[in-house]
Amino acid sequence: MKEKIQVTAYAQTITEALPRGILLNTNGDKFNSMVIGWGALGTCWSMPTFTVYVRENRYTKAQLDKTGEFTVSIPLEKPIPRIAQVCGSKSGRDIDKAAEAGLTLVNGETVMTPAVREYPLTLECKILYSQRQELSALPKEICERMYPQDIDGSNPMANRDPHTAYIGQIVDAYIIR
Repeated sequence: MKEKIQVTAYAQTITEALPRGILLNTNGDKFNSMVIGWGALGTCWSMPTFTVYVRENRYTKAQLDKTGEFTVSIPLEKPIPRIAQVCGSKSGRDIDKAAEAGLTLVNGETVMTPAVREYPLTLECKILYSQRQELSALPKEICERMYPQDIDGSNPMANRDPHTAYIGQIVDAYIIR
């Protein structure tokens, strides 16, 4: 069962969970889930939005570009270590993350990308806008720390690849019960 929610009523829960790791889910060639710790819940163009940031070399980026949609799955408690480990360190190019992390996929209501039962607070989003970061526009200390030019794009943490920001309109929101 899915309990529809007003996103603003869960804004604190979402923003507190984000730095601990939530899931960005895509469903282009196959389902993929990636742990993210950066994002923004907000309002753009008078619409509720969630913005995600994805590095250029990620499998998730190709999926987002292909489908134009995503779901965000947020734990109501602490992140589950096995899910965080698999979805935060391995590429969906190489493995079936749902199987390896033990994810239970739940069909979306409005988008084709599934939600994840284990992280029940769900935002379904359709991409309104995307923009690749210009590293030259960022402060030097951020570039040095987050985009070290001597680390190639295969490193799952900081590397030389810039992010693309994807602003997604929240088209549905619910908690999987």
